[in-house]
Amino acid sequence: MNQTSPGSGGSALRLLSVVVPARDEEGSIAPMIEGLHRELRERQLPHEIVVVDDGSTDRTWEILAGLRRHIAELVPVQNSGAHGYGRAVACGLDQMSGDAVVIMMADASDDPRDAVRYWEQLNAGYDCVFGSRFVRGGSVVDYPPLKLQLNRLANFFIRVLFRIKLNDTTNAFKAYRREVIDGCRPLIAPHFNLTVELPLKAIVRGFTWTMIPVSWRNRSSGEAKLKIKEMGSRYLFIVLYVWLEKYFSRGDYRRPPARSTAPTP
Repeated sequence: MNQTSPGSGGSALRLLSVVVPARDEEGSIAPMIEGLHRELRERQLPHEIVVVDDGSTDRTWEILAGLRRHIAELVPVQNSGAHGYGRAVACGLDQMSGDAVVIMMADASDDPRDAVRYWEQLNAGYDCVFGSRFVRGGSVVDYPPLKLQLNRLANFFIRVLFRIKLNDTTNAFKAYRREVIDGCRPLIAPHFNLTVELPLKAIVRGFTWTMIPVSWRNRSSGEAKLKIKEMGSRYLFIVLYVWLEKYFSRGDYRRPPARSTAPTP
């Protein structure tokens, strides 16, 4: 199951929601939001930026409240339930108003220009757009060497297991049409393993997708939230969970074939 062609029934999109989970990001959240908003505004791209404060203990929420006064498109949300990256993203997905969504990190590691390219590919008819930092045109800056090695091993394992060409499944920076999010529910990953649950479910359930090169730059402030020692078994659980669906669900969860919109002769 590899990269697919754009669907024929994809409707024109009206509003992009950017969902940004944030926990203790007082050093990066303002420049990240301002840079993203500036890029989307200059490209005249209709958007909202849904930032989910996932139980921050620093000034993250205070900064978001200040940004809201001059960025009307900013929608700050507090996750009042259990915390975790996956739960924060799910909270943002529940709150979004757009018919398409880009999930971005709050640490300014993702390039806003790539979010615009995601929007363009979704409007070309794809259901999902997955960014890869490890194809021609992609780049990484200051990636910790040990994490890089583990990343490549994990993604190689996923490629072989699912027989797909996507080589950066663990990258959090991805884009989806709203119907993909609805078609992948319920979302069960509470932590960073959501980054593999969503794309693998979308692929297994028959949504169209493409992969484009993206850029990534390591955070310049704050502390990384992903703890490899804590996440290994959680990633494996989700990967095997979706793999079992692929081979044993008999297509019960697959997206139904798109109906033709051509007039009847």
